[in-house]
Amino acid sequence: MSDRYIVGDLVAEFLQAVGVTTAFGLVSVHNIPMLDAIGRRNAIRFVKARGEHGAGHMADAFIRASGDLAVLFTSTGPGAANGIPALVEAGFAGTPLIHITGQTASGNIDRDQGPVHDLPGQLAMLESVSKSAYRVRDAASALGTLTRAVSDALTPPMGPVSIEIPIDVQRTAIDRPAALDGQLLALPAPAPAPTAQLDEAAAMLRAAKRPMLWTGNGAKFAGAAVRRLVDMGLPLATSWNGRAVIPEDHPRNFAGLYAAPELVEFYQSVDLLIVAGCRLRGHETADLSLALPARRIHIDIDPAANGRTYGNDLFLCGEAGATLAALADRVDGQLTLDAALGDAAAAAKTAAEASFKDFLGTYADMPAVVRAAMPADALWVRDVTMNNTTWGNRWFPLNAPRDNIYPISAAIGPGLPLGIGAALGAGGRKTVMMSGDGGFAINLAELWTAMDEGVDAVFMIMNDHGYGVIKHIQTSLYGGRHYFADPSAPDYQGLAALCGMPFFHSDTVAGVGPALEAALAVDGPAMVEVDMSAIGAYPTYYKPPPYADKD
Repeated sequence: MSDRYIVGDLVAEFLQAVGVTTAFGLVSVHNIPMLDAIGRRNAIRFVKARGEHGAGHMADAFIRASGDLAVLFTSTGPGAANGIPALVEAGFAGTPLIHITGQTASGNIDRDQGPVHDLPGQLAMLESVSKSAYRVRDAASALGTLTRAVSDALTPPMGPVSIEIPIDVQRTAIDRPAALDGQLLALPAPAPAPTAQLDEAAAMLRAAKRPMLWTGNGAKFAGAAVRRLVDMGLPLATSWNGRAVIPEDHPRNFAGLYAAPELVEFYQSVDLLIVAGCRLRGHETADLSLALPARRIHIDIDPAANGRTYGNDLFLCGEAGATLAALADRVDGQLTLDAALGDAAAAAKTAAEASFKDFLGTYADMPAVVRAAMPADALWVRDVTMNNTTWGNRWFPLNAPRDNIYPISAAIGPGLPLGIGAALGAGGRKTVMMSGDGGFAINLAELWTAMDEGVDAVFMIMNDHGYGVIKHIQTSLYGGRHYFADPSAPDYQGLAALCGMPFFHSDTVAGVGPALEAALAVDGPAMVEVDMSAIGAYPTYYKPPPYADKD
């Protein structure tokens, strides 16, 4: 078959043509023609994960870290279903992840005849968790379907797109399309909001004395425009996924601490809030109860964002970066802000940091210790764990948006494969992945993927011997009964030895720095265990919602 050009070859060559250098997944019965073509061409790196779940998270993080397109390959039915958690996470993160899966032969599709891996309704399953999902119906439409699918993934608001290709179509011999030699994708250029809306927004901003800016994932690469407005005097808050649009050591960048009481109090003095590329989602605003400035402008490329969470006085439909740049052009040199605004914002941030440090108690120095041990440009990858939900997301200065990778969905377990994918897309930078012991166990087999690929990453396990955050909730709402929250964990030193990974340990906060520095000096993967039981109890941060039914 290698002397014929088949649809499997077309898939491999198409991915090269649109810039894919790395793919992740598992080889299986219904994707062999495509992966055989990738192997024969030897132009795309294929990362052999231990499961589709982990492979998908690796591809997601690779894209977030590098900005390059990456692909998840799964098999049909159970294999495609195993990739669902990663598609869900990529949807939360707005990652243009391309998922290519096989399908049973065309004549068997959706007929419930029972061929291997057959899952009636597979396309509907993928549609439910993807921005869109496509089926290649025949060889003639393969290139057009692939082109449309990738264009859809890369068109804002971006998200994961799934493509299923029946096995008989993959094997079909075709003439090589001449279009592969040209420009395949025609993506829309970033466009600002309409002129009339921009003029109205500019007038509102000129009239404001104490305005501020709030940006999110849709604006996290709009650093130049955001910097211009911050330099004009506007304080800045960001969503957790939109962090480091400008470096977070800036005194007016509130970063992830935006919900601190000291900053919420500051917001009451703000007379205009400009929200750009941010959903102000319930997970980050206490189910939309966070008290924001009363007068608001909202900028988003998605018209459905208008009024979806918080209301606004003016909605501008346009790409966030282009719109902010056009707005800055209109008000440059024309703002008359309160002279005390900058100092008040910086003082509120300082007070919020001091209060948060007090809250951390025994762990108060942990953020600074970890930050000092890491290079300034290191990737900061996390799983959902108490340390991340508190200081990892909120109080850990980052310098660039691609440094920030964590499960936007708040799922437990993606951290380890996210760290592997981020390290593969890091372009020579170091990667540190922080996980709890509970989350680390979920994709444990991917440690051997890390070893196979030689990823330059440190896997730091914050070991509290159980599901710490669940125990906090159980203590708060369920009488302190910790049912099913204490899974056993491996001896991490033994685990590291089993897979041939250097291991470091600390049972004090001060010792975390030297352990992490030693692990970062390793050329390749390394593991650090932090014994939280020895350090002390972690402060309870969970607060039950007012509607909670307490036992």
